[in-house]
Amino acid sequence: MAKGKESKPHIGIYGRRNHGKSSLINQLAGQDIAIVSDHAGTTTDPVKKSFEITGFGPVVLVDTAGIDDSGELGDKRTDKTRKSIPTIDLGILVIARNLFGDFEEKVIEEFNKTATPFIVVHNKSDEQPLDGSLKEMLESRYNRPVLDYNTVGSNHKGTLIDVIKRTIPESAYKTPSLVGDLLKYGDIVLLITPIDIEAPAGRLILPQVQAIRDVLDNDAVSIVLKEREVDAFLKKTGIQPSLAITDSQVFTRADSSVPPHIPLTSFSIVLARYKGDFENYVKGTPAISQLKDSDRVLLLESCTHHVSCDDIGRVKIPRWISNFTGKNLEYEVVAGLNDLPRPISEYALVIQCGGCMITRKQLINRIRPAVEAGIPVTNYGMAIAYVQGIFHRAIAPFVRQQTDALDYL
Repeated sequence: MAKGKESKPHIGIYGRRNHGKSSLINQLAGQDIAIVSDHAGTTTDPVKKSFEITGFGPVVLVDTAGIDDSGELGDKRTDKTRKSIPTIDLGILVIARNLFGDFEEKVIEEFNKTATPFIVVHNKSDEQPLDGSLKEMLESRYNRPVLDYNTVGSNHKGTLIDVIKRTIPESAYKTPSLVGDLLKYGDIVLLITPIDIEAPAGRLILPQVQAIRDVLDNDAVSIVLKEREVDAFLKKTGIQPSLAITDSQVFTRADSSVPPHIPLTSFSIVLARYKGDFENYVKGTPAISQLKDSDRVLLLESCTHHVSCDDIGRVKIPRWISNFTGKNLEYEVVAGLNDLPRPISEYALVIQCGGCMITRKQLINRIRPAVEAGIPVTNYGMAIAYVQGIFHRAIAPFVRQQTDALDYL
């Protein structure tokens, strides 16, 4: 399954084979986007479909294989189904014919493990209505909505959408501001954007575009320029920006060009606060100084992209950290949301990318095993700022009113 390519709310549909999951998706979408068949096991790998639910908004629905699939191939399918749960914002567990047992309990266990809200839909009620005692048991045990449903008519669709609205977390579809809380009307923000081999031809990278839009949305002014133009621009214009945001790769250059009284941070650190585990990043970054020979460092490159010869995650960060620590370290890079090559406990440090192409839920669940295991975590921007000696300045715009966070340093 191609994961992490959409920032819209992700809704996963789970249930046994031939319980009508695909029919449910088609009804929500108002079109045939999932294969419907009387033959159990039609859906194989999880499939993502992006569309708009009338009355709710744009979403990504994840159609999954039956949780009761069997055999060697079936086990692989159910494993992929289970692994899709950390990537979704809301789960819909589909049951039918009043069947509820170990298969469903295991799915709910995964929902709870990843703090994923869910609802239970008893489908095909036109064939067999939901038993009252089962409904009472499920609602009592899990404190979740349980709907009696069928896809034959459209009478139930509105009720399901209302329940989705009430259950899905607001953070899944309401976009917070990147830097709006740091700005007031008319403020000027300097965006330092180097144009190098990793910059897409004719375009800016997504975090830079997001920053420009966020500044405009907050009635402030964006000034975009390359790193070698900063000194001349500030001297010639006399402009005093309220904030400067730089690409992490030119942090040192930006630090020397932007006067100390002007707050300076990076696009990656802005993203870390926007959708990452900012507090744990701040706590974990200084662990770079504690690395020892033969320690293993994991770099999570959750947004897959073309790899250049001087790639930031695969080449530059390992080089900078090795030079900073003077230690003989081992580095492993995992792209996308793929499985780790070894247990998380075997790493001394985890470095997460900005996650510009994945949802906050996906990013938080990506680093959750490390946090739970007590493994220090940081992100690309913070790690670069730390080894270049400007960590305090880079996080200061966001922690100046958070004395607890500063105590970690």
